[in-house]
Amino acid sequence: MYALVTGGSRGLGRAVCVALAKDGYTIIINYRSGKTEAEETLRLVREAGSDGELLPFDVADAEQTTAAIEGWQAAHPSDYIACVVNNAGIRKDNLMVFMERQDWQSVLRITLDGFYNVTQPLLKSMLVKKWGRIVNMVSLSGLKGLPGQTNYSASKGGLIAATKALAQEVARKNVTVNAVAPGFIHSDMTKDLNEAELKKQIPANRFGEPEEVANLVAFLASDKASYITGEVVSINGGLYT
Repeated sequence: MYALVTGGSRGLGRAVCVALAKDGYTIIINYRSGKTEAEETLRLVREAGSDGELLPFDVADAEQTTAAIEGWQAAHPSDYIACVVNNAGIRKDNLMVFMERQDWQSVLRITLDGFYNVTQPLLKSMLVKKWGRIVNMVSLSGLKGLPGQTNYSASKGGLIAATKALAQEVARKNVTVNAVAPGFIHSDMTKDLNEAELKKQIPANRFGEPEEVANLVAFLASDKASYITGEVVSINGGLYT
């Protein structure tokens, strides 16, 4: 079975690609830039015992995304993408009073438009085949809101709502839709944060590792999670429950 991971070239996306590869998925690694990093992810996927391919496109660009997915489907007429992990996202943190319109729009476009652009064209095959797994990467910020992240919180909160709605539309066809909400995880997204101070707020007294999040995603993408849908699963060391 094929799994498409958006933003799969590094960080959490890379860890998810490797975890799904260990579970037997053939991995489609999406990236917007950074081909060298994506190729390294592909190497790790193969090292994990599976195979994969690169599929570059910008999830926020509807035409580009449609062309890439339709091109893949044309090249694989007997296959379908059974799992999609909507992982692509960016942060453009600032207090709302100082936030530029572009920083608001770019964060929402990648997270929310990206979710629609990628997921909508893949749904039909999942419904016809009566098996599919959709996992959306959200955030602690989308659950409780964080100051300085009004745009990011809005995008992730919207994706949480979309997860719950879509889950109800497709559950009868054995397609599950869930969200994973990480807290502070070691990644490119958190490398500029003050870890020493922030971990004092975390009951586990540490940041999480990408592999810990990836293991949760892999579980939700498996048959073992067939009766779990419409859920938001937090993974944050007890920071917010």
